[in-house]
Amino acid sequence: MTTADQAPRRAAREHALLVVNTGEGKGKSTAAFGVVQRAWAQGWRVGVYQFLKSGKWKVGEQAAAAALTASGAGGRIDWFTMGDGWTWTSRDLEESAELAREGWAEVRRRLADETYRLVVLDEFTYAMTYGWVDTAEVVEVLTARPGLQHVVVTGRDAPGALIEAADLVSRVTKVKHPYDQGIRGQKGIEW
Repeated sequence: MTTADQAPRRAAREHALLVVNTGEGKGKSTAAFGVVQRAWAQGWRVGVYQFLKSGKWKVGEQAAAAALTASGAGGRIDWFTMGDGWTWTSRDLEESAELAREGWAEVRRRLADETYRLVVLDEFTYAMTYGWVDTAEVVEVLTARPGLQHVVVTGRDAPGALIEAADLVSRVTKVKHPYDQGIRGQKGIEW
């Protein structure tokens, strides 16, 4: 019981969060990878699952995660590329869908056995909006996950049910982008 002179008791800091970074702007994945660095610095084991990028892509964030893990100074970051590239470049969308379903099955297993303290599902909103995985199932699994596992989901057009279930939602808005001026993505900025 508190009196008017006492401040209300603060909520516990240790709460498994579901975070969604969505919107049309650039920086959703970049923000998630910033959280990966923080988690690594805390000594956490981290699992990053990229749902659209293929293993052929050489992304700077993955190279940085490998270097951090190899340093032995912090946690461990496991990095998985679950896709075959952007949908507009895919030669077989059914194969893309199957890869997404297989990736989601693996994520469900890792959440069930509490492999990671932080799980990043990069570009995962597309798997839901394209109907490759069931949004209701995703929400159920993510909200019922055991233990203290934080999850960050990125991608445009996050489904309403995911947004409603999340503890933290950031909507990144594009104001201006070099691509609109014909400037292609650049090393060190986009990858």
